Amino acid sequence: MRTERERMLAGELYDPLDAELVRDRERARNLCQDLNATREAEQEERRRILRELFAAGGEDVWLQPPFFCDYGSNILLGKKCFFNFNCVVLDVCQVRVGDYTLFGPAVQVYTATHPLNAELRRQQEFGKPVDIGSDVWVGGGAVICPGVKVGSRSVIGAGSVVSRDIPEGVFAAGNPCRVIRELTE
Repeated sequence: MRTERERMLAGELYDPLDAELVRDRERARNLCQDLNATREAEQEERRRILRELFAAGGEDVWLQPPFFCDYGSNILLGKKCFFNFNCVVLDVCQVRVGDYTLFGPAVQVYTATHPLNAELRRQQEFGKPVDIGSDVWVGGGAVICPGVKVGSRSVIGAGSVVSRDIPEGVFAAGNPCRVIRELTE
């Protein structure tokens, strides 16, 4: 029989009150609280926390606290990613981010979602993974919804709500986010 964690990561309905999941969320929230309490001069302590928090990329991510996530262990960052102030990543499923990707302030990345049926929603939830390519710039206040893929070298305009896939090499913006134009050198 599969664990609730296995079901969660597979994008199936799962019980978010499962003891293992609660423990894992508490771990991540405690690490985020520790991270968010650091001062600028405490760069070594921040780096230690980020290595412990993320599944990959903690060794060279550049992150401005405050930062919040559900698990951290489901976040896989490429080389030299940047998160500006006040970003939120709800990582009940995997969040993959390519190299040199930039997140403006208050960007939110959601993998968590809920059943539309109210009775089912009281007890279970599910998620869909998010995949963001390399050299992407996500403007401040943008929301990346569950299951979305953003292609490499694309730019997402500030305040956009990205509810469907965005191809490589485009500027996309709006609510809902849509391709505005291709990016050329």
